[in-house]
Amino acid sequence: MLRLNNIKIYEDISDDELLEFAIKKFKIKKTDVLEWHIVKKSIDARKKNDVHYNYTIDVKVKDESAYPFIDKSKEKDFSCLINISEKNKLLGSPIIIGAGPAGLFAALTFIENGICPIILEQGKTVEERKKDVDNFSNGGKLNTFSNIQFGEGGAGTFSDGKLTTGINSPFCAYVLRQFVKFGAPEQILYLAKPHIGTDNLLEIVKNIRNYIISKGGKFYFNTKVIDFNISNGKIKSVLAKDLIDGSINEFISDNVILAIGHSSRDTFRKIYEKNFLIEPKNFSVGLRIEHLQSDINKTQYGTSTSLNLPPSEYKLAYHNNSTGRSCYTFCMCPGGFVMASNSDDGEIVTNGMSRFLRDGINANSAILVNVTPDDFDSSSPLAGVDFQKRLEQKAFVLGGFNYYAPIQRVEDFLKDQKSNHIGKVLPTYMPGTTLSNLNEILPDFVSSTLKEAINYFDSKLNCFAEPDSILTGVETRSSSPIRILRNENLNSNITGIYPCGEGAGYAGGIMSAAVDGIKCAVACIKNWNYKNNIGILLI
Repeated sequence: MLRLNNIKIYEDISDDELLEFAIKKFKIKKTDVLEWHIVKKSIDARKKNDVHYNYTIDVKVKDESAYPFIDKSKEKDFSCLINISEKNKLLGSPIIIGAGPAGLFAALTFIENGICPIILEQGKTVEERKKDVDNFSNGGKLNTFSNIQFGEGGAGTFSDGKLTTGINSPFCAYVLRQFVKFGAPEQILYLAKPHIGTDNLLEIVKNIRNYIISKGGKFYFNTKVIDFNISNGKIKSVLAKDLIDGSINEFISDNVILAIGHSSRDTFRKIYEKNFLIEPKNFSVGLRIEHLQSDINKTQYGTSTSLNLPPSEYKLAYHNNSTGRSCYTFCMCPGGFVMASNSDDGEIVTNGMSRFLRDGINANSAILVNVTPDDFDSSSPLAGVDFQKRLEQKAFVLGGFNYYAPIQRVEDFLKDQKSNHIGKVLPTYMPGTTLSNLNEILPDFVSSTLKEAINYFDSKLNCFAEPDSILTGVETRSSSPIRILRNENLNSNITGIYPCGEGAGYAGGIMSAAVDGIKCAVACIKNWNYKNNIGILLI
C-alpha cells in the first residue's frame, strides 16, 4: 500500500471527502484506488491561528509502480501465536491471578494457542463491580474486595480508558486490534491519543470474559488467593478463599501468572513472607486538580479554529535541579470526574474517570511528585506501601472520617491557607468533599514541589493556576510501590511464577499492562514443560 503523509485538514469533513482531498494532493487517480484506511489522526494546535487535523492514510492501488514518488507502507501484521504442538495444547492449564488488563491479555494469548487458563479474581464481574462502585460513590458501604481498584477489568476500567504508552512494542498494535474485536470504536486504531472510556470498557471487558469462557477458559470470581504452595523453589499450587461461602480451594499448577494489580497490599505481604524476591521502587504521590474543560479548550486550541474539536488534553512536567524533585501530570481526564478510589477502610484515594464522549464540565488530572525509597521510614521492601497508606489515612481524617475527600482551591493551596468557599470550579468527587488545607497532610517536599510545579505549569498552560481550580487529595496509586524481581525468562525466583503487569512493577497503564500480560503468557508457553498436572481440590 502507498503511505500518504502530512494531510492537513482545516474543516470537519467525511471520510469520503478526506480520501478525495488526499488523492488529489498526491495526484492519484480515483479509479486506481482499490481500498484505503486511516493510519493516524492527530490535532496540531501548536499555532493557535493554524489549528488543524493531520492525517496519515494508506491507499492500495492497482499498480504501485505508477506512483514511484510516493512512499510504501511499512505496516506489519502481528499475532501472538506460538509454534507449539497440538499434543502440548491439550496438556494442562496455567493459573492467572488477577483479571485486569495484564491477566485478561495473558488469558487471551493462552486461548489463541489452544491452552485454557484458570483466572482467579478476588473481585466481582465487571457488571456487579460497577454496582459496588456506584453504591460507594452514593454514600454506601465500601466493599474492600470489589471497588475501583479490585475486580474484573482492573483499576483501568474506571479511568479514561487511555491506550497511550511510552513503550515501543509490536504487541501494542495487537492490543488495539483486540480491543476493537471486542467492541471498542475503530478510531482507537489510528488516533494519536486513543481512549476507550469507562462506559465502553465495561462492555468490552465482559465481551473478553465471555470469549475466553467460550474457548474453554475458566473464571473464579470472589476468589481471593491467600497462599502459595512452594516446594524446592517451584510453585505447586495456590490456595484461594471463596469470599461467598468461606471455603478454601487449592488450585494445582506449576505455571502461575501473578497479575495482581498495584493495590494488592495483602498479597504483597504474603509473597514477601513466602520469600519472593521483591524490592521497593520509585513511585509518585500528589493531588488531583480540576479545571473547567472550557478553559482548557480555549487555552489549548485558541478561538479562531472552525473545527469541531474534541475536549482538549494536556501533559506537563517540571523538574527542580537543586532538589532533584520532579512533578508531572498523569492520567489527564478531559470532561471527566474525580473518583473515590480507595480499597481499604479508613483511607481516601483519588483517581480520574471519563466517559468515551468526555462530556463532563470539568477536566481533571493527577499532579504527582516523585518519591524514592530514600523517603521511606525503613529499608523494608514494603516501606513504600506504608508510605502510601499513611497519606491515605491522613486524607481520611482531614476529610472528616466519612469518606469525604479533602479539597482546596488552588489559590489557597499556594498561600497555605484553608479554603472557606468554592468558586467557579465545582468538585466532582463523590460521595462528598470537605474544604481543607491539603498542605497539612502532605510531606513538605511534596507540597513545595507541587506549588513550584503549579506556577510553572501555568506558564505553559495559562489557566492552570486559575485561583478557583480545585485540588482533591490524595492521589497515591499511580503505580506499584514494589517490584517483584524476574529473570530473563520472566520467572520470579520461584520457578513457574511470572510476576506481571502494574502490580509487579512492570507496567504503568492499560496498554503496557496488557502488553506485559502477553509477554508473560508467551514466556510461560515457551518455558512450560507441559506436564499434565492440573486440578482443583476442595479442602
